[in-house]
Amino acid sequence: MSPNHTRRDLLKATAGTAAAATIGLSGCLGDDDGDDSGDESGGDGGDTDDGTGGEPSVSGTVDIGVLQPVTGDLQYYGLQSLWGFLSGLGYKAGEAPPEVTSAGETSIDVGDVTYNLHVEDTQFAPDQAQSVATTLVEDRGVDMLFGTSSSGSARRVIQSVAVPAEVPFVAGPAAAADITSSDEFCSDIVFRASENTAMDARSGGRYVAQETDVESVYIMAADYSFGHAVANNYTSVLEANGITIAGTDFVPRQYSEFEGHFESAVSAGADAVIGGFTVATLPAFLSTGLAGGYGLRMFGGFATRITANAVGQVVNSVLDEVTAESIRDAKLGPFTTRYHWNQYDNSINDWFVENYADVYGTLPDLFTSGTFAAASSIHQGVVESGSTDGGDIAEAMRGMTITDTPKGENAYSYQSYNNQARSAMTVAYPVPTTEEWAADWDANIMPGEPIATVDADEVTLPADHEDMSCSL
Repeated sequence: MSPNHTRRDLLKATAGTAAAATIGLSGCLGDDDGDDSGDESGGDGGDTDDGTGGEPSVSGTVDIGVLQPVTGDLQYYGLQSLWGFLSGLGYKAGEAPPEVTSAGETSIDVGDVTYNLHVEDTQFAPDQAQSVATTLVEDRGVDMLFGTSSSGSARRVIQSVAVPAEVPFVAGPAAAADITSSDEFCSDIVFRASENTAMDARSGGRYVAQETDVESVYIMAADYSFGHAVANNYTSVLEANGITIAGTDFVPRQYSEFEGHFESAVSAGADAVIGGFTVATLPAFLSTGLAGGYGLRMFGGFATRITANAVGQVVNSVLDEVTAESIRDAKLGPFTTRYHWNQYDNSINDWFVENYADVYGTLPDLFTSGTFAAASSIHQGVVESGSTDGGDIAEAMRGMTITDTPKGENAYSYQSYNNQARSAMTVAYPVPTTEEWAADWDANIMPGEPIATVDADEVTLPADHEDMSCSL
């Protein structure tokens, strides 16, 4: 890893390049409020030798700059992402994660390695993310960066800070597929353990195509980067599996007049619709679809708790009785999920669920497994490289199968061609929240028992896919 003064020099030397990149991306980033973050999807503790079977002990300090929105309307996205990361290190340390709810400093000791975490608030703004990332690199001399919840912010940090300064960046939970599929953003020092929008489509879309009677799908999505990513990914997967795309409509954020769009779907001969929306628009979409009597199945991806709460309110207002059977009869689902606490049965997930709920007062959510795995992979990289240097850690992470994850042992593997981790996904129907989980899940619906698990090898864009231009 280059010394700190070299990082400053690199950033200054590339200031013109970074500015050009900022201008070039301003059209898609300038109004990015984080909606393309990817929402719209007790054990004995960790073994501090990391399960590596006799690797030499390591001592020292790793400074990590953590970039997440920890204030504002969507701070929950950033907090659950941060809490998953803290839990990953906590598991490695064999102790409960620390309670952190704001920007500031915290540290976790895993054996003889101290992880100093410098948490900065990105405010869901690419400009702010770039600013705090620059400060972390120039003034704090961090060894690595981790974040963000916004894909637009992640793209900005990659292009204007991490790559120019040669500081490894672990993206998450930012979910736009192009972060690890486009040569515009791919780099041998950019990693992502978190699941992405292409994985949503390649699991949920394939299941619907192969396991249901759906033959024609109409797509409705938000008219910005997240919605377009959903539409493009599902179109590619569904058409590859013999499903006809009857039409695609893009609408503004917080749009509510969906009657005409559903009528267009019926007229086009669709028997199902996909909604590529976040919590700002999804309730109106679902309410219209459920109450309108169109007879169309609605499927896509499970979102986070705040969206589940909004969806649950819609279901309560439309259905006479809310049961697992009535939800199925209304053709709501099935949905794919990147992770939820009740989809995986293993000792690591047991530890995660118990300790996360005890410390944070809620259950592990959509983004948390990917960020847990990110932290786990960093410590594994320290152990396997025998070094606390960021560059050495990154080298060890390339092609790594991550030992300890909430989806089970060895459940995430970074692909050598793009540093995106593969992991399994599940498919489930929404069900009323059960008494067992109600105290820690503030929403009246939750994912049901998995009806399918899609293997990791089937969900990630392969190296020879037409949308994959990375070549590391």
